Amino acid sequence: MPQPRAIGSAKLSVSTDALGKTRLRDLRQSGSLKLVFPQTYSNDAEAVLVNTAGGITGGDKLTLTINVEGGAHLRLTTQAAERAYRAQHGEIGSFTTDITVQDGSSLHWLPQELILFDRCALKRRLSIELAPTARLLMVEPIVFGRAAMLEVLNDVMFQDRIRITRAGRPLYIDGVDLKGDAARQLARPAVANGAGAMASLVMVAPDVQRHLKTIRSLLPETAGASLLGKDLLVVRQLASDSFELRRTLIPVLNYLTQNTLPLSWRL
Repeated sequence: MPQPRAIGSAKLSVSTDALGKTRLRDLRQSGSLKLVFPQTYSNDAEAVLVNTAGGITGGDKLTLTINVEGGAHLRLTTQAAERAYRAQHGEIGSFTTDITVQDGSSLHWLPQELILFDRCALKRRLSIELAPTARLLMVEPIVFGRAAMLEVLNDVMFQDRIRITRAGRPLYIDGVDLKGDAARQLARPAVANGAGAMASLVMVAPDVQRHLKTIRSLLPETAGASLLGKDLLVVRQLASDSFELRRTLIPVLNYLTQNTLPLSWRL
């Protein structure tokens, strides 16, 4: 099997200054992964991840490392939806992200959709380590082919792993495996009942319980919200396509971010 090609890597660290404003501490980037920083008018920092390769195909290897130091607050999104393109036989792409959020800090991890194309081959891993008083809001939307283009996923290989820990102890572990005829698998009532898109949302905060009732009132019938711990809220949402997913997900994100969603998320 061909060796993966390291086409992009980025490392970001943010910290606070004497006035409590979050500022860039360290930035290293190479290849196709770039981070840009829009001007904001708050003490929080915002970063936008750009993959100049335009997507991921078989054999591509991308890595991202983020450190949010004590007292810092970071919002991170992507310039556009990521795309997992058709891969050559025997070649698998990978995207690995490792994040550390230190005490008194918060991270809003808000990437736009990952769009899977037929015959894609991708392994993706997201690991987030939280300090005891760190806060997190994470969303991961996935689109199973573009509905407007009548795309059908007849042959794919997609493996997705999300692991959130606090002080080394697991808080949330999730995984998705799709191999072969994904359209047939997703059509099963016990899997996705024919949905063309899905999203996972996780919020870790000491006051998260007070949000549960409001969030449930904002969700469509194809979504559910649960408390998995006193400071852990999880939402799973299905939708017919990417437009419907975004239309119903944005009110929830607006509520949880207090209307500070990045511009890339606004319809």
